Amino acid sequence: MKALLLAAPGVLRYVDVPEPRPGPDEVLVRVEAVGICGSDVHGMDGSSGRRIPPLIMGHEAAGTIQAAGAAVSGWRAGQRVTFDSTVWCGQCVFCHAGRVNLCDRRQVLGAATDEHRRDGAFAERIAVPARILVEVPESVSLTDAALTEPLSVAVHAASRAPVEGAEHVLVVGTGIIGLLLIQVLRARGCPSIVAVDLSPDRLDRAMAVGATQVIRADEENVLDAIAAATGGRGPEVAFEAVGVQPTIALATSAVRKGGTVVLVGNLAPSVVLPLQVIVSRELTLAGTAALAGELPEALALIESRRVDVAGLVSEVAPLRDGAAWFERLRAPGTDLLKVILRP
Repeated sequence: MKALLLAAPGVLRYVDVPEPRPGPDEVLVRVEAVGICGSDVHGMDGSSGRRIPPLIMGHEAAGTIQAAGAAVSGWRAGQRVTFDSTVWCGQCVFCHAGRVNLCDRRQVLGAATDEHRRDGAFAERIAVPARILVEVPESVSLTDAALTEPLSVAVHAASRAPVEGAEHVLVVGTGIIGLLLIQVLRARGCPSIVAVDLSPDRLDRAMAVGATQVIRADEENVLDAIAAATGGRGPEVAFEAVGVQPTIALATSAVRKGGTVVLVGNLAPSVVLPLQVIVSRELTLAGTAALAGELPEALALIESRRVDVAGLVSEVAPLRDGAAWFERLRAPGTDLLKVILRP
C-alpha cells in the first residue's frame, strides 16, 4: 500500500510500505481522511523528539472498516469509524480508572519515542485495536470526523478546570486547538471568552467561532487589556494553547488570584515558570495530555453543529501531495489552519 513516510528528519516520501496485518483484537481501517496536526509539522524535523524516522505519522483520522480480527465482536466491514490517538492497554491501573491517556503501556499513533512508537494514519490503511474505535454517525462526513481527535483534546482540556462556573475565561493561542477550545467553552455556557494571539486573521476567526473579545498579544499593555476585559480582576481560568515561554508567562500573569492555568500547548520541551507569581497568588497549574474517552462527546458536538469543524479546514488534498502541504504549513506566516489528506 501507499503511505507518506517520514524517511529522515524533515524528509517525507510517498512510498510503498507493507500492508498492515491486524491482530486478533484489531480491525483494518481504510483511511478516508487524515489531518495534519501541528505536532507533526513542528516535530517532523526531529526537534521535538517525538517524531523519530522512519515513521508513518498521522493520528487525526477517520475511515471505514475493511476487516476485523478473530477476537473482535460488535464491529463489521463497512462501518464508518474514527479512533483514539492513544492505543491503551485497558488493563493497567490508569485504564481501570478511566485515565486511558496515562496508560502505562500506551502507544501513540504516528509518534516515535522509545516507549510510544507506533505507525500512524498517513497511509491507505491502518490496523488499530477495536477498543479505541468509535462509530461515526451517517450525518457526519468522514472529513469532519477526522477532526474528532483534536476536538476531543479540547474537550479534555476544558474538563481540567472548573469552567462551568467561571465568569471569565482566557484562551492564549488561537491555532486549531485554541479555536476548538473556544467553541467547547461556548458550548459549556461560558459567558466571557477572551482570546489572545499575535495573528489578526486568527483573532478574527476566534471572534467568528465564539470569543467575546480578542486582544493582540503584542499590544503594549496586554495584561491591562486582559484585566479590562475581565472585570478588572483577570479570568478565573486561562488556557495556554501554544506551549512556549512567553505565552505561559502571559497566562500565569493574567489569571486572577486563586485561578487555574491549564497548560495545553506543548511546543517547548521545558520553560521557566514564574514561581513567585504562582505561589504568592496561589494559582493552580493543570497539565492536559491527549484525550481520555471524550471521542463520543466530541462527535456529538460535531453532529449537533454546536462545534463547527468544517470551517477550520483550509484544504483537502491527496495524500500523495502531503510533502508539499507540510512545506506550506511550515512556512513562516502561513494562513493555513487544518489540512486534511485523503489517501
